[in-house]
Amino acid sequence: MKSIKVGITGGIGSGKSFVSKIFKTMNIPFYDADKEAKSLMVRSEAIVNGLKNAFGLEVYFEDGSLNRKWLSAQVFNNPTKLELLNSIVHPVVIQDAVDWGNAQTSVYSLKEAALLFESGSYKTLDYTILVVAPEELRIDRVMKRDAATREEVINRINKQMSDEEKRKFANFIIINDGITPLIPQIYTIHKQLISRC
Repeated sequence: MKSIKVGITGGIGSGKSFVSKIFKTMNIPFYDADKEAKSLMVRSEAIVNGLKNAFGLEVYFEDGSLNRKWLSAQVFNNPTKLELLNSIVHPVVIQDAVDWGNAQTSVYSLKEAALLFESGSYKTLDYTILVVAPEELRIDRVMKRDAATREEVINRINKQMSDEEKRKFANFIIINDGITPLIPQIYTIHKQLISRC
């Protein structure tokens, strides 16, 4: 039996990681694309060589670890360099997730990725879940979580694809507004996914 591949995403402050944790408590195999990307940026030869060629040798420290602060400064407010970085990292992470998904034997597996739709990786999945929340609540959550200013959070939100745009690609929507109960929404999707295998 082929395991169904499901993606979960949401804008900053939507609470997608919190929702993902609830799915994990149901023993659903889970792939954290952002976490794996960080790992692959030091262990994938294709990414390491790609980044060195594109950004120079200073992108890595002598011990082989990634100079994240330096790299962030290079791509911050530079869309061309950010696109270059993503073009090196995303294909490797997407393939890694595909290989991982193919190895799963459960009814379905879950892949969490912040840029699920932007990177095009949703095309490798069977279904997608979008976590949404009102913008004011998202701003408040991120300000508290990251000790960021309102202006900084709004700037980060504006750089992301809008929820309206993301809804076009999503098969399921989870409302995480602090009022609508989460568990029933998650369980309904869980039951629907199980019934589709």
